[in-house]
Amino acid sequence: MAELFGKATGCSKGKGGSMHMFDKSLGFLGGHAIVGGQIALATGTAFATKYQDTDHVTLCYFGEAAVNQGAFHESLNMAQLWKLPCIYICENNQYGMGTSLARAMSLSDISKKACAYEMASEFVDGMDVLAVREATLRAVERARKDYLPTLLEIRTYRFMGHSMSDPGNYRTRAEIEKYQERDPIKLFVASLIEEQITDEATLEKLDKEVRDEVEDAVRFAEESPLPPPEDLYTGVRRKAQEGELV
Repeated sequence: MAELFGKATGCSKGKGGSMHMFDKSLGFLGGHAIVGGQIALATGTAFATKYQDTDHVTLCYFGEAAVNQGAFHESLNMAQLWKLPCIYICENNQYGMGTSLARAMSLSDISKKACAYEMASEFVDGMDVLAVREATLRAVERARKDYLPTLLEIRTYRFMGHSMSDPGNYRTRAEIEKYQERDPIKLFVASLIEEQITDEATLEKLDKEVRDEVEDAVRFAEESPLPPPEDLYTGVRRKAQEGELV
């Protein structure tokens, strides 16, 4: 949260923002501002783990708009050819910013694109939490057992605009409401109660704990200092003799 606020206590000292969150200890390699740029990097990570003979599996997340990038096709070809333990997870919310999938892609069934590389693939209902979990576990087993990649198309929906400046005028209210009826969180909660795994009181308690944790994070971010001016050039090497930054 401090990183989002641009504060010195952020994971990138307030200079990275939402695109550069990273935690090596958790194996989380962060986000990337270049559309589809992470797909090639994930392929390299999977190559490294195979080379080191570990049982690690790389999970690479991207939106459907990234599928039109060349890096997607190059990476899938290489991963299948070299048998890399990588799971390519396309979170298909059907809109690339404000452009409908139907207007941008000749083949809208993204999972079928794996056929060109003889790669395992699966279409998954992204509004079903357990379906996503089960499909991912199958892909993980394939990666660990046979060092083979998988393309998962997780079909979901974005309830809000792409960003705060996106009013979402390219969609109808009726369309949004139709998908809101299958809100994955609400459906999962209902199934937990129906199966008597938990109850309303426990869920309300959990919800309060999460809200308190978020409020603590916001408070920490608000009270944290801004980066000092002398940190402006930290991490930037200077060529003093030419007076330019490199």
